Amino acid sequence: MYLKSAIIDVGGGLRGIFTAGVYDRMLDDNASVDLAIGVSAGAGNLCSFLAGQKDRNYKFYTEYAFSSKYMSLARFLFTGSYVDLDYIYSTLSNSTAEWPLDFQALKNNPTELIVVATDAYSGKAKYFTKDDMGQDNYDILKASSAVPRVNKPYVINKIPYYDGALADPVSIKLAIEKGAEKVILLLTRPANVRRKVGKDSTLANGIRRRYYNAAIELENRADKYNDSVDIAKDYEREGRALIISPDDISGLRTFTKDKEALLALYKEGYEKGGQVKEFLEE
Repeated sequence: MYLKSAIIDVGGGLRGIFTAGVYDRMLDDNASVDLAIGVSAGAGNLCSFLAGQKDRNYKFYTEYAFSSKYMSLARFLFTGSYVDLDYIYSTLSNSTAEWPLDFQALKNNPTELIVVATDAYSGKAKYFTKDDMGQDNYDILKASSAVPRVNKPYVINKIPYYDGALADPVSIKLAIEKGAEKVILLLTRPANVRRKVGKDSTLANGIRRRYYNAAIELENRADKYNDSVDIAKDYEREGRALIISPDDISGLRTFTKDKEALLALYKEGYEKGGQVKEFLEE
């Protein structure tokens, strides 16, 4: 009997190289899913995967991510954004780039794609789809990756958006609501590590005055993350979910540039990615 499958990628900045390894293994194994939900960097990784572009994510994390064009203090002082989302999702992704995103392949892939962002005004999750993208128009990926205080919110149709992790950090409920019977959850920190409550308070205070609702969601992010991972663990015990996460992140934080540690994460992701096809075929 066929069971609808979904994959969820929660992102995690440069730790996203772990899921880049998972996707490259899935491409080698010819493993596919019906629904793909990406948050922040996870959404970008998913696009390269769905376009069938093996090693594209790897090149970003091991080469382009070390460029001052990607992120720098000088850039923050001049523009108010530490990370240049236009560099990632325009300069490096448009059709004129060295290794552009193959948008037609992404569009033609039958897998449904959902990109999660947070409406900065309402604080509610916004679920974008492929219909919100176009050749050389990857604004929804920029919106999904706009981390408060690290970036200004990214504006689409006059609405400012922040990182999708504020409103819906782990979209397990959405996957189930959309009929997924087998769920693969990709985390970029060990599955047994709970997000600390209160960790996001400083960031929340920085946006509270202008974006009060988004600040509240950011403050509650840890609880939402932990609760959603707990749900996934329950599903995993029932054989309905597969959680893939690194055993250790070697001190890597969201924007830590440690090439040796990043390469180790990629290798681990590639190795663990072999579990996906087996899980889908059970």
